[in-house]
Amino acid sequence: MASKKKATAAAAPAVPAIDLGISDKDRDKIAKGLSKVLADTYVLYFKTHGFHWNVEGPMFNTLHLMFMGQYTELWNALDLIAERIRSLGFHAPGSYAELAKVASIEETQGAPEAMEMVRLLVIGHDAVARTAREVFKLAEKASDQSTADLLTQRLQVHEKTAWMLRSLLK
Repeated sequence: MASKKKATAAAAPAVPAIDLGISDKDRDKIAKGLSKVLADTYVLYFKTHGFHWNVEGPMFNTLHLMFMGQYTELWNALDLIAERIRSLGFHAPGSYAELAKVASIEETQGAPEAMEMVRLLVIGHDAVARTAREVFKLAEKASDQSTADLLTQRLQVHEKTAWMLRSLLK
């Protein structure tokens, strides 16, 4: 009886291969692209949160609250992007060093003036939109509608946020 238990415990079911209708090569390219979107989003999240903490001046309350809404939205997006990478069968970058390696957005040192913060965030949102748009092309070519849908939603957020921030600079 004891030998029967051991045999049953050792025979765990095999994990089925990923078969989403997207080739392994395309899944790899898309996951790598999404890792860049994740990295850009993370750097922008961190920058926005830092600006929220450190903004000063006559527009303090307006910008403080605006930045809080923006960094909260970015924080929630990080999970969606990372989970899509996992759904494609790859590990999401999980350290700042990994993210910093592929991010296209530069960190900001110190606490710039309020309107410089706004300008830097416009540049950041534009950068994430460009990265997302490049990955969208890969997803579209591979008929990966789930990734394309996620990226469409991200593009809408980043383009709208960049427009709103730009309006403050006029």
